[in-house]
Amino acid sequence: MQRHYFTLPIIVVTLLFSNIFTALVLLAEEDKQDKKITDNKPNITIAQLEQKTEPKPDQKSEPKKEQSTELKLVWEENFDGNAIDLKRWSKIPRGNADWARHMSDFDGCYEVKNGQLILRGLRNEHLPDDKSPYLTGGVYTKGKVGFSNGRIEIRAKLGNAKGAWPAFWLLPFDNSPWPRGGEIDIMERLNGDDFAHHTVHSIYTQKLKIKEPPQGKTAKINRDDYNVYAVELREDRLDFFINGKLSFTYPRIKTDKEEQFPFNREFYLLLDMQLGGSWVGEINPDDLPVEMQIDWVRFYKKK
Repeated sequence: MQRHYFTLPIIVVTLLFSNIFTALVLLAEEDKQDKKITDNKPNITIAQLEQKTEPKPDQKSEPKKEQSTELKLVWEENFDGNAIDLKRWSKIPRGNADWARHMSDFDGCYEVKNGQLILRGLRNEHLPDDKSPYLTGGVYTKGKVGFSNGRIEIRAKLGNAKGAWPAFWLLPFDNSPWPRGGEIDIMERLNGDDFAHHTVHSIYTQKLKIKEPPQGKTAKINRDDYNVYAVELREDRLDFFINGKLSFTYPRIKTDKEEQFPFNREFYLLLDMQLGGSWVGEINPDDLPVEMQIDWVRFYKKK
């Protein structure tokens, strides 16, 4: 009988190679499955990630600012504490003009909390001796803090109501009789509009009624969110901004007419919630109270 001595080793080697082949096939299948799972995942771009982390409108976040690098922060108001700093600000008294007709020092029109100044417009249900049907709050730096040759920025969120007329503006620090010395309206917003007004006033525009160059313009705002309103006071022009974007320029021009550009002087700042008047129209009492939240005020000067 003939013996085959090499049969057993051959069988062992065959089994070994068979196991190796099977293992390689299984690994290839797993790799295909992993690739399939990976390919089925959505592609998330950087823009989508930024969108996911974008703050909600009510969150307190600072928009990016496009600001001249030649400016340096020299004064700021962050409304820390729980009261108005009377070394810097005074409550605006009542007056005969539309904007001041309902001004009041009533405490309910003012609040400082969470690093913000809140100014309100209310129905007068609190002061029986005050015959005004409405009460509004406003503050200014008159006689205390002056601004010139620089950039003022105010970050604020405006409430919406029919007849509401919030404003940030500048008047001459030397108390020149209006319109002498000029008026600079950084921001005025009417009712619940999704745009704000920039305007300048002077003898040139008001008494002489010359409208060239144009004395104002409107620009879009984020209606239900915070916006940064700014004006840059320069020797030859006024530049207005909303959220860092240039929205209007009023230039100084060559003219022999009186006070075309009376803005090379010191001004004080007014921040006020106004209600009603010939421009904004009638007040809807059902929309009240209305308020604006002022986050901060900053002033920059040339380095």
